[in-house]
Amino acid sequence: MNTISRPESLDRTRATVPVWVDLVSPSHPFFFAALMDRLDGVALDVTVREKGETVPLAREVGFDFRVVGRDFDHETLRKVGIPLRTGQLGLEAPDAAVALSARNAMCVLAARANGIPSIHYTDNDITAYVDGLWAERLYNRLEALATHNVVPAAFDRDELEQWSTSGTVHTYDGIKEDVYVADFDPEPNFTDRLPFETFVVVRPEALTAAYVDVEASIVPDLLEGFVDRDIPVVYLPRGRGDEKFAAPFDRQEVFVPENPLNGLDLAWNARCMLTGSGTMAREAASLGTPAVSFFPNELLSVDRHLVEEGRIFHSRRPDDIVAYVTGLDAADAVPDTSRAERVQEEVARLTARLINSEGGA
Repeated sequence: MNTISRPESLDRTRATVPVWVDLVSPSHPFFFAALMDRLDGVALDVTVREKGETVPLAREVGFDFRVVGRDFDHETLRKVGIPLRTGQLGLEAPDAAVALSARNAMCVLAARANGIPSIHYTDNDITAYVDGLWAERLYNRLEALATHNVVPAAFDRDELEQWSTSGTVHTYDGIKEDVYVADFDPEPNFTDRLPFETFVVVRPEALTAAYVDVEASIVPDLLEGFVDRDIPVVYLPRGRGDEKFAAPFDRQEVFVPENPLNGLDLAWNARCMLTGSGTMAREAASLGTPAVSFFPNELLSVDRHLVEEGRIFHSRRPDDIVAYVTGLDAADAVPDTSRAERVQEEVARLTARLINSEGGA
C-alpha cells in the first residue's frame, strides 16, 4: 500500500489550477494517473492520441478525456501523423495554466503556440549515442522547447540543454517507471490466467522503429533456448509480424495471451522480464524483478545506469541471456515498491512546485 504523504495544495490563492495533460503512448495513462493522484488543487483537461492501448488504458485509470489525433502503422503516414496531430492540438488546446506531457513534442509545440507553459518528462536521449536518426533528433530538439524538462538524474542532459530555449532542466533520483510502479497493487491469483505458475516474459524488439538497426530478431533463439530448458514463456508480440515466432511451440511452452495482461502483474510474478525495448525492463527493475534488455542498439543513459547498478542485464547473445536467466535464484529477487514510492514522492513534489510557479499565482 502506498503510504506517501500527499504534497501540499498547489495554490493558496485559487481553488484549482487548470492543467492540460496530453497522453500519446500506452505507458502515459499510468504515469500521469499516479502523478495527478498525488496532487491537490488541479482541474484536469486530458487529451489522448489513438495509439495502441492508450485510449482504453486512459479510460481504465479513470481519466475523463477527449481523443485528438491518431498514430499510424505505415511508416510514411506516421511521419505525416505527427505534424498533423500537432496542428490539431494547437487548434483544440484547452484554456490551461500549464501543459504536462511525456516524450511528446506535439504537446510542447501546441502549448507554445497557445502561450501555455509546459512541463515535459523524458528519459530518451538516444540521439546522443546513435548517428543518422535525423527524425528522432528533430523530435528531441522540439521536445527541448518545453518550459521545463524533467528527467532522471542518470539522464545525459547535454543535448537537451543545448537545444532548450529556457535552459530549465530538473532532475530526480529514479526512473519514470517508479512514479506509477509505486501505486501498484498485485492482483491476487493472477497466474490463474496462465497455463503455468513459473515463467519468464519475452517482448520482442520494435523492429520497425527508426532506432532499431537489426536484420533479424533474436527472439526465435531465445524462445528455443527457454523451451529446451523447460522454462515456460509468456510471449507478448507487438503485432507487426512477430506473432510467427511463437508458432513452432505448444502453448504450454510459449503462451501468447489472447487478451492484454497487466505488465506489472506479469513483472511481479515472473522469474525474469526480457524485452527488446526498454519500458518493461525498467518496470521490472523498479519492482526488483530480474530484467533483461536485448535492445539492439546503444542503450539510453538511464538504461546504462541500471545495467551498471546490476538491475538490468543487457546482451544480444541468446546463449548468454538464457544462461543468465537459468542461473537466477528466485530467493534473491523479492518484488518491492518501497523504492518506487520514494521516487514518486520526489517527482510529485517537484511537479507541484513547477505547476505552482507557472499557474498558481
